[in-house]
Amino acid sequence: MLKKRIVVLVILFCFCFQNVIVGAHVLKYPDYSYTYLGDDKLENFNRKMFNFNLKLNKYAIRPIHILWSSLMPEYGMDRIQSVTNNIEYPIRLISSLIQRDFATSKNETIRFFTNTILGLGGMYDPAKHLFKLETAKENMEQALAGCKLKSGPYFVLPVLSFTSLRGVLGKILDTALNPGSYIATPILAMIKAGLTVNKTSYMQPLIKMVESTYADPYEIAKKMFALESYIRCANLDRVDIFKEIETVKNNVDTKLAQKPIVEIKKAPVPEIPKNNLIVKTEVSSQLLPPNIIKGGTNIDDIIKNFGAEEFKLNADIYLFDYNPQTPVVDSMRTALFNMPEVNKSVWNELSVWNRSFSKRIKSSAVNITQGREDYKFRYLLQKDKSSPVAIIYPSIGEGIMSEHSVILAKIFYDAGYSVIIQGSHFQWEFVKSMPEDYRPGLPAKDAVYLKDVTSKILDFLQSKYECKFGDKVFIGTSFGALTALFIADSESRNNTLGNTRYISICPPVELIYAMKQIDKNSEQWDKSPEELKKKVAFTAAKVLRLYETQDELQDNGQPIEALPFTDEEGKLITGFIMHQKLSDLIFTVENASKSAKSDIYERINNMNYQDYAQKYLLSDNDKNCDDLSYESSLHSISDYLINNDNYKIYHCVNDYLTNTNQLKRLKEYGGNKVVLLDNGAHLGFLYREEFIEDLKDTISYKK
Repeated sequence: MLKKRIVVLVILFCFCFQNVIVGAHVLKYPDYSYTYLGDDKLENFNRKMFNFNLKLNKYAIRPIHILWSSLMPEYGMDRIQSVTNNIEYPIRLISSLIQRDFATSKNETIRFFTNTILGLGGMYDPAKHLFKLETAKENMEQALAGCKLKSGPYFVLPVLSFTSLRGVLGKILDTALNPGSYIATPILAMIKAGLTVNKTSYMQPLIKMVESTYADPYEIAKKMFALESYIRCANLDRVDIFKEIETVKNNVDTKLAQKPIVEIKKAPVPEIPKNNLIVKTEVSSQLLPPNIIKGGTNIDDIIKNFGAEEFKLNADIYLFDYNPQTPVVDSMRTALFNMPEVNKSVWNELSVWNRSFSKRIKSSAVNITQGREDYKFRYLLQKDKSSPVAIIYPSIGEGIMSEHSVILAKIFYDAGYSVIIQGSHFQWEFVKSMPEDYRPGLPAKDAVYLKDVTSKILDFLQSKYECKFGDKVFIGTSFGALTALFIADSESRNNTLGNTRYISICPPVELIYAMKQIDKNSEQWDKSPEELKKKVAFTAAKVLRLYETQDELQDNGQPIEALPFTDEEGKLITGFIMHQKLSDLIFTVENASKSAKSDIYERINNMNYQDYAQKYLLSDNDKNCDDLSYESSLHSISDYLINNDNYKIYHCVNDYLTNTNQLKRLKEYGGNKVVLLDNGAHLGFLYREEFIEDLKDTISYKK
């Protein structure tokens, strides 16, 4: 799963947000597959070949990898992979020598002899542990690039998939320099085949992720290839992530030292009735402006309107030693929301013997709309089928394979709940199961469809297992949290789901405001495409290195106290995440073809969220998206929030998709049912023990 998340996060850097000229067109969102590769002149052929490769992998290659992974435990696979990397030393040596990178040549030579002698032929890596020598990911294509050889036309080949003329020549030279290529005897040839199968099996999680997560796998895979090729050929993959983290951390510590001390007052914890969802929190604090937000804030408008001395916002949970950076970068700490036991197994995730929690979750589907595709969902039931059930609605654009949904499912399952994982309704797979004219984005209307889907899933499972579920808890994050509350409002007026409770984590208080904040991040980059091209690649390289070293940091007892990103880089990352989700949705809404070239991306790259609302959501009575502000906000269901107690909302005082006035009004509506954290921005507190423990207390269920 970690490898999946590495790849997912790396590809998030393929876009930046500015007006840029591509060809003869001005785009709001530059197409970085064009920037790094140029025109895809063979796109029709490439798409057909890419789809062929996916089918070849599904029916021929993946079964071999599954068999291999079921015969060899993951520890053994890792040792074989380490031996394979050690054998390929000549490739790295010659490549670095051609580039006159003598420091890398020296390090690789020391690594090879150390690992061959002390590491039992390369099975282990004492060079890294004893001498702190990291391997360099060198190949002959990088050497050719260093010799100023241009990449040439981009195309897709059978089995090899994405490549270029330079890439093909590089692979030929890699093969010539690989000692394993000269294995001739039958026994040694079998060993070589085993090494090849073992090495290529590590690509299966990536292939599966691309195929199942994105509406147009070809386009996202092309961007991944383009970016990775650029990073390697520019040697950006050697960035010293430890130095980057320390630099950012020092900058954060300096800024915090310059800030006035925040006044923290213990506030009395109110008594909460025991017969509802809300539980009391252990820590309560009062933060006074202008120090409400340590790392940046949206409080400016509030101070202007109310004055810093007149306005107060209480935080209910204080996250000690959080060391905030900026709200956008803090939100990226959601990547740290992880539970090792979720994927813990001695077997590779491809293995049929892997019985980790994530592999135990089953998949199924129900038909929602006749003539449309079935809607897929995931679930895991308790042995006692009458146990309560938790229904998980993820953040905007997330599918049923969302890692965060799996972690939340583990928390609920351990607490005695059966769990159902649905995808976001603002996601391409959901749209494919809905009526053809369905356009997500209006919470009240979305809630009707989402509730219908959930109801059919519950009926399907209860019929299949001949059971009747107990109480139901809906838990949503971000946009899923907003829609969950709209379902709660609907159920308060017409109960169809039985005894239900709701947990909402960081719902946008005003959706149109949040939409504008997302789009605003698109407008803060300079107009130099070449300079930006380097910035994007360097940022992606830092993400890759961060996740490659995350386990090492944690094994050494060094929690990541700061992310190695500037505020600009954070906006680049989160902005792309949001636009990629919008891109997948528009691709599906417009019924674009996966097998033929079209101008769909020229249109997609000229649309932000406000453009989407303008084109797909406005009625005849609406003039612009601001006319949707009230009906798409939590203010429209304030009566429910005030008069009901079957919900709990977690939010953060520096969530960049809200402002302080919105949170103040939300607190006025919900009172003790709204729990504010003092740091973490948008979902950036999910990994913190304080939040997880409070959530566990909230959902505690005794059989």
